[in-house]
Amino acid sequence: MPDRIITIERHILQEEAQHPEATGVLTNLLYDIALVAKLISREMRRAGLIDILGMSGGVNVHGEEQAKLDTFAHDALVRMTGYTGRLCVMGSEEFEDPIYIPDEYPCGKYVMLFDPLDGSSNIDFNVGVGTIFSIYERVSEESSRGELKDLLQPGSKQIAAGYVIYGPSTMMVYTTGNGVHGFTLDPTVGEFLLSHPKITIPKTPKYYSVNQGYESYWSEGIKRYVRWLQGNDTDEPRKLLPLRYIGSLVADFHRTLLSGGVFLYPADMQDPHKPFGKLRLCYEAAPMAFIMEQAGGQASDGVNPIKSIYPSYLHQRVPFFAGNRELVEKAEEYIARYDQEWVERYKAETALEPVAGD
Repeated sequence: MPDRIITIERHILQEEAQHPEATGVLTNLLYDIALVAKLISREMRRAGLIDILGMSGGVNVHGEEQAKLDTFAHDALVRMTGYTGRLCVMGSEEFEDPIYIPDEYPCGKYVMLFDPLDGSSNIDFNVGVGTIFSIYERVSEESSRGELKDLLQPGSKQIAAGYVIYGPSTMMVYTTGNGVHGFTLDPTVGEFLLSHPKITIPKTPKYYSVNQGYESYWSEGIKRYVRWLQGNDTDEPRKLLPLRYIGSLVADFHRTLLSGGVFLYPADMQDPHKPFGKLRLCYEAAPMAFIMEQAGGQASDGVNPIKSIYPSYLHQRVPFFAGNRELVEKAEEYIARYDQEWVERYKAETALEPVAGD
């Protein structure tokens, strides 16, 4: 039995052993994140028993009311990872500016961006929520205390990314560019155990996932694409793909990853000041894209691979399509065919990673 039980610490160390140049700093950082996930999971389990459910009265940088657990998760991640000498700067979906390491603590070689508690509006209804994280190597001089440019890197530069889903069980899924692995928290021993090694998205898609309530705000290309998913496009008929939607990115993405299909959060015309989507590139789209591609799927903004986009600012928003390759490519086809005006406007606003030889 002990040979079949692999803890997350053991797994991370085994991954490190494949890289003789590794110093162990990234290994320790990933284990720090796992420890924070245990703390958040503990608070989630006790949420109905203590004064932690509901809203804190604060508002985050996006104008969204903060849940009390949002604040707890943000503070836990900053305190448990920021003072260890492993990071030089952090970015949080809940905080407008970069989070620099205080002068009294050492400054490290890595950068972390995170959404401390994605889907927190669902907390009061006992719906699964999650934590998303993304890790890069710094690009600023080692003599500095970290700079904004360390955070504004394209997803292709990520060295690790993952998420934790707090549902009927707590599960941590991560990649360091060598496949995707999932670990389930055993509350009896307080440890994450390997439960889903080498996750790959199934070849046969099972569901599509989108907030159908926003259909009236969608572009013509997105409307036609979703009709195609439903088997209602008479020009390109296909078998019906059932709809599943929770309203928590981590939960909907996790189901798509394990069952096959496509998750989409397209741009909509509801707010003319935000015509390019709702999901945040740095905190949500880029890390989830890295995971999906490592699992054999694809992730796009409907025009470009997510990993190719250079963030212009920390809280940049993008459309997001992730899942089986053929379904994501079909979305790009519909958008290119029916939404040319929007595509041109979007391209003008989007910076891409330079291609070698350009």
